[in-house]
Amino acid sequence: MRARAALAATAVVSIALVAAGILVVAVLRHNLTERAGLEAEVTARTVAGAQAALNGDFGTLDLPDDEDDLVQVADATGKVLAAGDELRGRPVLSDYAPASAPTPAPAGTASGGRHQDDDDNDDHGHDSTPARGKVGTEVERRTLTVRVGDESHAYRFAAVQGTTYDGRTYTVYAGASLADEQATSDQVVRAMLTGLPCLLVVVAAVTWLVTRRALRPVEGIRAKMAEITGSGDLARRVPEPDARDEIARLARTTNQTLAALEQSVERQHRFVADASHELRSPIASLRTQLEVAEQYPELLDVPDLLQDVVRLQHLAADLLLLARLDAGERPADTLVDLAALVREEVAWRARTDRITPAVTAADTALEVKGSRNQLSRVLGNLLDNAQRHASTGITVTVDAVGDAVVLTVADDGDGVAPADRTRVFERFVRLDEGRSRDEGGAGLGLAIARDVVRRHDGTLSLTDSPAGGAAFRISLPRAY
Repeated sequence: MRARAALAATAVVSIALVAAGILVVAVLRHNLTERAGLEAEVTARTVAGAQAALNGDFGTLDLPDDEDDLVQVADATGKVLAAGDELRGRPVLSDYAPASAPTPAPAGTASGGRHQDDDDNDDHGHDSTPARGKVGTEVERRTLTVRVGDESHAYRFAAVQGTTYDGRTYTVYAGASLADEQATSDQVVRAMLTGLPCLLVVVAAVTWLVTRRALRPVEGIRAKMAEITGSGDLARRVPEPDARDEIARLARTTNQTLAALEQSVERQHRFVADASHELRSPIASLRTQLEVAEQYPELLDVPDLLQDVVRLQHLAADLLLLARLDAGERPADTLVDLAALVREEVAWRARTDRITPAVTAADTALEVKGSRNQLSRVLGNLLDNAQRHASTGITVTVDAVGDAVVLTVADDGDGVAPADRTRVFERFVRLDEGRSRDEGGAGLGLAIARDVVRRHDGTLSLTDSPAGGAAFRISLPRAY
C-alpha cells in the first residue's frame, strides 16, 4: 500500500509539474517574443521617423549593421530602398510583400492594430495611408526565419508604414533576434528537466515515510488481530490510537466486533453446555427404563417412557429452531391475520388446556407480515407459560394500536419480580427451581418467543397483569 501511495503521489506530482512547466515555458516564450517584437517596433518607428526617410533620401539612413537587428525599407511597388548589412541585396521580405494592394501596408497587427481592407481603407472606410511626413500608427508583427551567414535564425519582425513629404509611401521592416530569448527558454527547460527527477524522488520518499507513519497503527491492529486469532483469546483487544481519525474509528469498531464475537462465542458455549445438560436427563431416563425393561419386561412403564420421548422431541425441535434463528433465518413474507390465529390456536388447545383462555379480539382483520408457523409457535409458548402459572384465569387480547398490532397474554398467577423480567427471556432460565423439569420445561419457550418476535421486527415485553399475574405484550408492525 505504501508503494502504491508513493507511486500514485509521484505520478500525480509529475503530471502536475510537467503541465505547469509547459505552461510556464509557453508564457515565458510568449513574453520574450513580445518583448523582441516591441524592440523591433521601436527600431522600425525610429527608422521610419528619421528625417532622411521622411525627406525620401533613403540612401543616407543610419541602419543597424549587426546580425541581431535586421532592417529593410521597401516602397509601394516592393522595391528595396534601403537595407542593413545582413539584408543588403535581398528582395523584400516575402511574408510582408503586398498581395494585391498597391501599398505594402501591414495586413494587420498582433498588438491591437487594425486589419487592412482590400481597398486600402480602414474599418471606418477611411484611407489608412499615413499623411505626408507622418509615420503610421499601425504595426504588424510576425516571426520569420532568416538565413544570416551560414545559419538560419528566428527573428521577430515589425512592419511600420510611413509617407514622405512628397507623398511617397514606404514600409520599414525591422527584426529583433530571438536567439537570446530561445536560449533563455532552453535554459529554463533544462533547469526544469534537471530538477524534476530530484523533486520526484523527494516526493516519493516523503510520501513513503508519511504513509508508513500513518499506517503504523494499522500494522499494530493487524499484528494484534493475528495474535488474537492464533491464541483464540477473544477477551484481548487491539490498541486504539488517541487520534480521532479513520484509523482510530477502525480500531474502536474492531474492538466492538471482538466484544460482540466474544459474547456470541460465550453464548454459544453456554447454549451447548445447557443443551447437553437438558438432553442428558431424558436420555438417561430413557436408557435406565430400557435397561430395566430388558431385564424385567413386566416393570416397563410405557406412559412414562412416552413422556420422556415427547419431551426429548420437543427439546430437539426447540434447539433446531434456535439454531435456525441464530443463523439469521428470516421469516416468510406472508400476511397473517393475528386475530384469526389467536382464535384458532385457543380453540385447538381447548381440549387439553387446564384453563380455557378468554379471547378479546377485533372483528376486523389485524394482519402482520411474517411466518404463520413461527407466530403460532410464539403464541403457543406464551399460552404454555400462562397455563403453568395461572391460578384460575388467562386472557388473550388482540388489538390495533397506531401502526402496530398488539397481542397480550395475561394470567392471574404470582407474576414475575421486576428484577427477573429481563432474565426470563434468556435461554435455559427457569425462575422456579423447585418445580420438576417435566412441569417446568427446559426454559426455552420465552427465549424462542423473543427471538421470533425480533425476527418479525417486533418487540416482546413483560409487565404486570391487571389480575395480579404476568402479562406478555407482543407488538408487531401492522400490514396494510
